[in-house]
Amino acid sequence: MKNIIIIASLLIACCCGTSKNSTSEKSDQNDTTLISNTSVAKKYANRITAKELKDYLYVFAGDDFEGRDTGEPGQKKAVEYLKTQYKNMNIPSPMGGDDYFQEIPESYFRGGIKSSENVLAYIKGTEKPDEIVVISAHLDHVGVDDSGNIYNGADDDGSGTVGLLEIADAFMKAKKDGVGPKRSILFLHVTGEEKGLYGSRFYTENPVFPLENTITNLNIDMIGRIDDAHNEGGKENYIYLIGSDRLSTELHAISEAVNTKYTKLDLDYTYNDKNDPNRFYYRSDHYNFAKHNIPIIFYFNGVHEDYHKPTDTADKIDYDLLAKRSKLVFYTAWEVANRIDRLVVDGIGKEQE
Repeated sequence: MKNIIIIASLLIACCCGTSKNSTSEKSDQNDTTLISNTSVAKKYANRITAKELKDYLYVFAGDDFEGRDTGEPGQKKAVEYLKTQYKNMNIPSPMGGDDYFQEIPESYFRGGIKSSENVLAYIKGTEKPDEIVVISAHLDHVGVDDSGNIYNGADDDGSGTVGLLEIADAFMKAKKDGVGPKRSILFLHVTGEEKGLYGSRFYTENPVFPLENTITNLNIDMIGRIDDAHNEGGKENYIYLIGSDRLSTELHAISEAVNTKYTKLDLDYTYNDKNDPNRFYYRSDHYNFAKHNIPIIFYFNGVHEDYHKPTDTADKIDYDLLAKRSKLVFYTAWEVANRIDRLVVDGIGKEQE
């Protein structure tokens, strides 16, 4: 009887062990959207911190940069600041040498805007270097008004700009550790967004890398605040995503999966509606990539009471939330950059207005 009990116990234990392993394997098999090693991805995402974002933003959205108006002295200070940060991180320019600026001549702009520049930095992929993941944010804002009020643009788009710096740092650390991205990453800070998406249009008309080799654009424009729709009832843990499913259902699935696995933000698709009266899909720099059938995601916290006002200042940013949203962009880029195959473009055609 004792032997029978022992044998039965062993059988039960084996069955339970098998069941547990099968459940685990089934779970892994069901999570076919993601291929990245969780612990590795988390290690580098955790380099994105609220403290460093704050340190960057208090400078970048400070009065010394005079609202970063396109072509004006404050904007020139801003691009020099970005160049210095990339040099400090040992992230090179894709143009080579000390040239981080893509110059845009005065003749390209309308309305008397002076010449300006995009800022580009680049991490070369280890296995598929010719395939490019572009992560972008606009560096400009609207300057100073006639009364001398400085429009610091801490959220618009200082938040996206400093988020991009932290994402770049995370990827560069991975590169140094020998686990750099398989595909190349272009960190693209564009100018002239507030004047009419000039910088991103110039880049897509004069790309440093062929557009046919650009597999996605992840565009960050305002991710440091909470809008009125989410400011009550504990709904602050959100981000608006726009365009993620327009040109690649695979990109949309990856975005959803990394958020479920890592950041657990509430992904709000309100403004992704093609009938959205705000037409946000057409109003930031990703649109110039989408026009070329390049899959995009636009990350956005929505407008708030300080939108395009002198009161959009660094002290009003939720830095923990900014870090979390920046991590979502990092995880998405990490996954796309390290997949075996490039994203499938299965949209319904060119995303023209």
